[in-house]
Amino acid sequence: MPRGPIVTGIEVYEFKFDVQNIAPQGRGRPSAYVKGARSSRTNVALRVHTDQGITGEYVNSRVTDAAAIRLIADLVIDRDALERESIYAETKRATQQIGRLGVGLIDIALWDIAGKFHNAPIFQLLGGHRRRLPTYASTWDGDETPGGLSTPEAYADFAERCLDLGYPAYKMHPWRNGPVERDIDLALTVAKRVGGKMDLMWDAACKYETLADAVKMGHALDEAEYYWYEDPYKDTGMSAFGHKKLRQLVKTPLLMTEFVRMLEPHVDFALAEGTDFLRADPDFDGGITGVMKIAHAGEGLGLDVEVHASNASRRHAMAAMRNSNYYEMALLHPDAGPHDAQVVVNGFGDGLEAIGRDGCVPVPEGPGLGVEYDWDYITKNQTAFVEYK
Repeated sequence: MPRGPIVTGIEVYEFKFDVQNIAPQGRGRPSAYVKGARSSRTNVALRVHTDQGITGEYVNSRVTDAAAIRLIADLVIDRDALERESIYAETKRATQQIGRLGVGLIDIALWDIAGKFHNAPIFQLLGGHRRRLPTYASTWDGDETPGGLSTPEAYADFAERCLDLGYPAYKMHPWRNGPVERDIDLALTVAKRVGGKMDLMWDAACKYETLADAVKMGHALDEAEYYWYEDPYKDTGMSAFGHKKLRQLVKTPLLMTEFVRMLEPHVDFALAEGTDFLRADPDFDGGITGVMKIAHAGEGLGLDVEVHASNASRRHAMAAMRNSNYYEMALLHPDAGPHDAQVVVNGFGDGLEAIGRDGCVPVPEGPGLGVEYDWDYITKNQTAFVEYK
């Protein structure tokens, strides 16, 4: 059997970019909307080189994941880049004590190599299911500044703006702190304004201190007929038993498993009846290989799998899945952002205006990921570089 391209080296770049109207709020606190402010964030860019001159490329925002590549680089270099299943299994084992960090980044770059080798987009290599993805607008956390997401009415205004742009669905991340009663007011206010016109989702981002508050919030979502209820309370999305109890008390479907890693814990969570929808993420869950394993396991259980966050790797995975409903356009704000580096230069970047009038985004059809990165910008704004050979 002819061999595929052999991995000869891995390059990891860290680079900075500016975010408009966002500023740090103090030590240990997340950044938030501040009119006129500018802050810097860091992304990571990956290049995997081969002896056939094919280079796999991937840019994402999880710098911590890239740090783990030093642990697994020797498992990848001198290997056939097309033998992704074997590399997935070995890198997954090697990172078992550090949350499988880095496995996803490497796998996505290997899929980019495979697409370029076969001169086909990744979603087509995966079997393909669709070429346009229904998309929801996913907000930043709430803030306290006029002009931002500071009131229920501001969220509702932004929902209407997203609806006018073509978004068929809208997901709210509420304020990181504050009483559940404020969140209930927000959920009901937005539902009153756009309910019946958009599917509405609620992502508490593991906010609520108690099961009681999570139930109270859930009853409000039931009243307003929300599409899903995501990561309700401060177990940080880990307890299948706790969420089974919540499912017994709340009607709105739960979406869980963003904070468990890889195939097996996802299946365990589903079999323990801790969720209605599964969540999968190429960066967190072993790349496109890992996400497709979760997608097929979910399909076998009759469950939908929703892909977390935005970029080309997510588009390709979702495009090859039957049992997935919405692409997440994250994170959106009426007067801030974009939250991620704008380094995709061939029309497949993400952002508020990236939605089509049909409520969908396209899937890149070029070889591999099908996106072109602005490497001049990446290297010009480089803050760190590591090369493995």
